[in-house]
Parts: sequence; structure tokens; C-alpha cells
Amino acid sequence: MKTNETEKSSIQSMLDKKYRDGRAGRGEKIIPVLLFLMAAVSVATTIGIVLTLIIETFSFFKQIPITEFFTETEWYPFSETQATYGILPLIVGTLKITLIAGVTAIPIGLAVAIYLSEYASRRVTKVMKPVLEVLAGVPTIVYGFFALTFVTPLIRSLFPSVEMFNAISPGIVVGIMIIPTVVSLSVDALSSVPTAVRQGSLALGATKWETTWRVAIPAALSGIIASIVLALSRAIGETMIVSIAAGSTPTASLELTSSLQTMTSYIVQVTGGDAGYGTTIYYSIYAVGFTLFLFTLFMNMLAQRISKRFREAY
Repeated sequence: MKTNETEKSSIQSMLDKKYRDGRAGRGEKIIPVLLFLMAAVSVATTIGIVLTLIIETFSFFKQIPITEFFTETEWYPFSETQATYGILPLIVGTLKITLIAGVTAIPIGLAVAIYLSEYASRRVTKVMKPVLEVLAGVPTIVYGFFALTFVTPLIRSLFPSVEMFNAISPGIVVGIMIIPTVVSLSVDALSSVPTAVRQGSLALGATKWETTWRVAIPAALSGIIASIVLALSRAIGETMIVSIAAGSTPTASLELTSSLQTMTSYIVQVTGGDAGYGTTIYYSIYAVGFTLFLFTLFMNMLAQRISKRFREAY
């Protein structure tokens, strides 16, 4: 015992002498500085983005009253007679896409996550996980063309009243796009539940499904809900799919079979060259972008709050 203590003391004294001599001290001093600078770049970038949005948004509200922006029900910035800037149609279009995406992704994503974490064999998991990774890696513009050229004709063959540009097709494809997010985070949450908890349930006579439904899922509820909220947050900010397959008709109607426009697709339309620098239309994209930022910020804060509220400690 004394020998071990003597060896530790000797090693510590050698390390202290090495640092005092400066042979390793310089590197140890530089590394934290470099890491701090990298972290500072991320923080500074975030602050820069927020400040840019706020400053340019104020420039827009100098020309258009904020009450008109949030209360008017028409969005026609390109009108030659009387331009109107009521963001409600863009918000409604965004929420319609998000709702359809959630209805598509949540049941499928949770079912796949439960299967992979509770029922699937290693061989099946090795096949399904790469497929999900492929879905996560597909460019969104490819999803957009898939929605326009495959999903939309398929829906119209079943329901002829659906227009070429509609909310259903891009909503379904956005849902397919966010399935890997729901699956990945939900699997992590379910896998974090201790095996002993499941074994205790089975030992008390519960079936495999009862253990999954009444023990594993409630224990992992915070992570599951957080995965859903974060996936929906990504659906709110999706751009290319809705720009290609949803059309560009801003409307506050709740109808799903006709063309619509989301906040992101409007930004794409304007930045494509339809408005000159310094015009009211140009500044409107910052106001819309700031509104979108508030939506995603709220969703992320909600995910964190839910995660803390339902978190189980083992």
C-alpha cells in the first residue's frame, strides 16, 4: 500500500516538474484558448444572425405597421394596386404542412422506434438503420421532386379534385423526411431505460407489449416528446419541398387540396430576384424570417421544458 502511494507521489512530482519547466505547459495553455475561440465563434454567429434579423425587421416595420402585419388576412406584396402584408396566410400554410407532416411522421416514427428498440433482432436492425440513414441524407430538393412527380399524381389518381399544387403531397413528404429524426431520438430514449426495469415488469407477469407500453414508453416519455417537437420544428423550417410541390398562393383557407404558400417558400420566391434591394418587399423577407425564427425558438424551448418535466432519473 505504501509502495503504491510512493509511486503516485513520485509520478505527480514528475508531472509538476514537467509543467513548471514549461515543456507541456504551453500546449495545455493554448488548447483551452483554442477551444474557447471555437465556442465563441458559434455564439458570435448566433448573435449576428439574430441582430441582423432584428435590425432588418425594424426597417420593415418602419414602412408597414406591425398591427397590419399580424392582423391582416391577405398577403399580396407584389400587387401593383394595393400591396398588403398580412402574414396570417403564410402562417396558416406553414401550420398546414407541419400538421400533415406530424400526422405522417409521428405514428410511423414511433412504431419503428419501438420495433427497433424492443423487438427487432440485430440482423433486422443492421438492415433498417442504414435505410433510415439514407432517408436522412437525401437532399430536400430531391424530396420536392418526388412529391411533385410521384406523390401528387398518385393522390390525384385517387382524388381527382386535388389540385396539382396542394398541401397534402408536400406535407406527406415532409413527414417522410422527418421520420429519421423521430426514430433516432426515440430509440436513444427507449434504449436509456434500464434493462432491470423491463425485467422487473416481465417478472411480475406482464407481457412484452404491456412492458413496452406501460413501462418502457412512460420511462422514456421525455425523450420521445422531445424528438417529436424537434422533428416538427424541422418541418416548420422546411423550404425546398414546399417551394416545389405546394405552389405559391398565400391563403388563410384551411382547405388542403389547393395551392398554398409557407413562410419559407415566400423567402425563396423573393430571394430569387423578384424584389430589388431596399424595397418594402425586400425587407419583408426579414420580417417573415424573424417570425419563423420565433416559431422554431418556441418549439426548441418547448422541447427542453418537456424533456425536463418528464425526465426520469435512474
